[in-house]
Amino acid sequence: MGNSLKSAAFLLESYLMDAAAGDANALYELGIAYSTGTHGMEVDLVEAHKWFNLAALNGSAPGQMCRAEIAEEMSAREIAEAQRQARAWLAETGMRRAA
Repeated sequence: MGNSLKSAAFLLESYLMDAAAGDANALYELGIAYSTGTHGMEVDLVEAHKWFNLAALNGSAPGQMCRAEIAEEMSAREIAEAQRQARAWLAETGMRRAA
């Protein structure tokens, strides 16, 4: 069990590094991890929306679809928080918006 958690943490760290470089697939995979609870993550729709939003900004069509789908399950306040966190991520990483 400890080994699978270790590999999940490594995979997540790898996604985060690629995401910081603007990798739309890594951003999308982070959204999947938070929306489904994979890779040992707890389901967190605000985090999932943030990552799907960032993936969509980098041209990911699946990211756009998933963002829209989970937005239907979120309150306006949760969506606003996810958007705030996405802007903060962009500012922290210096990642440029594609759109």
